[in-house]
Amino acid sequence: MVVQQYRDGGGARAARALAVAGVIAVTAGCFGGDARSGASDGSGQRSLAAGRPLDVLGRAADVLVEAGGAETRTSMETAAGGTRVTIRGQGAYDFRRQMGRLKVVLPTDAAGKDAAGADGHRPITELLAPGALYMKNRGAGVPDDKWVRIDTTTLKDGNLVTGGVTDPMAAAELLRGADDVTYVGESELAGVMVHHYRGVADLNRATRAASPQSRGALGAAAEGFSEDAVPFDAYLDEDGRLRKVRHRFSFPSEDREVAVVSTLLLYGFGLPVRVTLPDEDAIYTGEIRQG
Repeated sequence: MVVQQYRDGGGARAARALAVAGVIAVTAGCFGGDARSGASDGSGQRSLAAGRPLDVLGRAADVLVEAGGAETRTSMETAAGGTRVTIRGQGAYDFRRQMGRLKVVLPTDAAGKDAAGADGHRPITELLAPGALYMKNRGAGVPDDKWVRIDTTTLKDGNLVTGGVTDPMAAAELLRGADDVTYVGESELAGVMVHHYRGVADLNRATRAASPQSRGALGAAAEGFSEDAVPFDAYLDEDGRLRKVRHRFSFPSEDREVAVVSTLLLYGFGLPVRVTLPDEDAIYTGEIRQG
């Protein structure tokens, strides 16, 4: 294992905390060839490991845009008082349009209750778009045939945890804010050789470097989170494509800090992704009950 460090400048309660901060209780009405870096390894391929980690991570979002679409799996986990709760999602995302569609499944306990204490229900369908999150089958008094639309730039977390899913583009854009990175070494992920980087991303720095479509949401997160520093583990393949990233967020809730671990997996690059946003008459505009 090779370890190198780089710097640039300078329980039920847990379940309810994640739900209240996330999916249930929100009440706000082609493959990156140019991004390879480093010296040749003798096989005609450039070694990603030879590149400067801060540069490699800073380009990760751009490489995903070059790749186009990808399939994704997500998980969002919190733990307190010995109880661990995980929200899982699966779908596809178009990095060029910054739009995606996922099915998000809330955990249930032995009594069939979800994370907010309500009876378990169908998976939530989420549509991700620049500056917006759409949710269907959300519950909390929303009719089954209606969508809830949320302006993510008004959320204190910028939709990094609200929907139970970290927007894949935002997850990649966060790596632009890396300023303390360790190259851990190579490992295998789902049969693919990947390079593992561990570090800390600064939310303010990531906001300044982000694409215009992501800047508003990341800026909101920079103001709303308890700390600007977001620890991460990122795994990139030899083409510089992000295959897995895990972020550890911390935010205030009532009288304590809530820690959330968000993991994103990407595969099936080049997949055509079709996302159609709902018409205005399909958007629910009534009052939404608290979870």
